[in-house]
Amino acid sequence: MITVTGATGNIGRTLVELLAEQGEQVVAVSRKAQPAPGAAGVRWARGDVGDAASLRPALDGARALFLLLGGERNTHGESPDALLDVVADAGVERIVLVSSQVSATRPDAPSHARLREFEAAVRASGLDATILRPGGFASNAFAWAETVRSKRTVLAPFGDVALPVVDPADIAAVAAAVLREDGHAGHAYELTGPERISPREQAAVLAEALGEELAFVELSREQAHGHLAQFMPAEVATGTLDVLGLPLPTEQAVSADVAAVLRRPAAPFRAWVERNLPAFR
Repeated sequence: MITVTGATGNIGRTLVELLAEQGEQVVAVSRKAQPAPGAAGVRWARGDVGDAASLRPALDGARALFLLLGGERNTHGESPDALLDVVADAGVERIVLVSSQVSATRPDAPSHARLREFEAAVRASGLDATILRPGGFASNAFAWAETVRSKRTVLAPFGDVALPVVDPADIAAVAAAVLREDGHAGHAYELTGPERISPREQAAVLAEALGEELAFVELSREQAHGHLAQFMPAEVATGTLDVLGLPLPTEQAVSADVAAVLRRPAAPFRAWVERNLPAFR
């Protein structure tokens, strides 16, 4: 059995489906109300990674855990040791933690201090542990959906700064492989897309897929910070804009880790757009 936290998010939802398709028994954990019954072999449970005790029922009998903090849990909450004590008590043997590329590229960034704490605790846990460090998500383009639908306009900062954004479906596919296969213990995989692409270029891909012209409006850093701070802690918004506006060479580099784990190329931004086009119509 495999327990998946963050099971209704961009990564977790796809991961639950993949594991079920591969014949695994899955406990899908979410803080919110249980979704409608899904695939065979999937049991939903309510739990919160910020409340380790709440996860005990979901971990009973699990051999592996997919751990995603998400939201405010990326910046504050219980000690990582509190959660890992519960994981060890349940007899879990393997853990896959979703961290961030920034945890490695900017080791002093305050915005990612808690993720670095979890990385260190997971490594010291004695479990068969693997860390996934994705770069920027292709799905961040969902932030444009409302203005694309209503005004045929994309608003974004740093329009010509290109980064190799990763499809969350590829993160899920890597997680599924690492949870099920041996040979990944001790690895930290950096997950990116196959090419660098700027926000302006992303908007052009979206326009082509829609078959319509889209205007591109470049936001100032201050405007972008005000928007991001509405749904993430201010220090995380600041750290995010540091990467988007002044990326380090290591943050602009294309990693081969997705292809190495999945034995196929990472998906381009265009593939994510084609799958999610209804959100922009």
